[in-house]
Amino acid sequence: MDSAGWDRRYAGSELIWTAEANRFLAAEAEGLPAGRALDVACGEGRNAIWLAQRGWQVTGVDFSPVGLEKAARLAEQRGAAVQWVLADLVDYVPPPAAFDFVAILYLHIDGAAMRGVLRRAAAALAPGGTLLVVGHDPANIREGYGGPQNPAILMTPDEIAETLPDDLDIERAERVRRPVASAGGDVQAIDALLRAARPS
Repeated sequence: MDSAGWDRRYAGSELIWTAEANRFLAAEAEGLPAGRALDVACGEGRNAIWLAQRGWQVTGVDFSPVGLEKAARLAEQRGAAVQWVLADLVDYVPPPAAFDFVAILYLHIDGAAMRGVLRRAAAALAPGGTLLVVGHDPANIREGYGGPQNPAILMTPDEIAETLPDDLDIERAERVRRPVASAGGDVQAIDALLRAARPS
């Protein structure tokens, strides 16, 4: 979906997702010392705001102006200071070695473009910094619930790890299950989660 498509999706007054942080981001970032954070494909801003409320200096990047407007309003309501950047992630180059935490959550784009985003995100990590990548796993199409149904825009944890430079330490790379409420009762989505760190 292009930026105009996301603008239309974000155009409603309600948030598409909850205002609370993603469960995996909260769990993986909870024990990290606050520093500089980059939220890639930040959407309506819930994860960037969660980090800012915990003392991080956060930059949130997305290509949807409507999404960023909603994010800015939510941040103001919650008293959170976030720098919002309007940019297409296919072209966006974050400053190198500038962030202590970089998060890419549920960004699903063509494989070649995604690999470029991952490599630039890795380059943005400062020494000692942590990279967190979460997205729908290809297995979710057959065994899980919801999410994109095009395997060409999905990556396994191993495929994510293989894209990253060798100087990162892979701390976690696995499929994880995420409960999802549906009309038919509770079901589970299958996500790919990778956490990597740049040595200090």
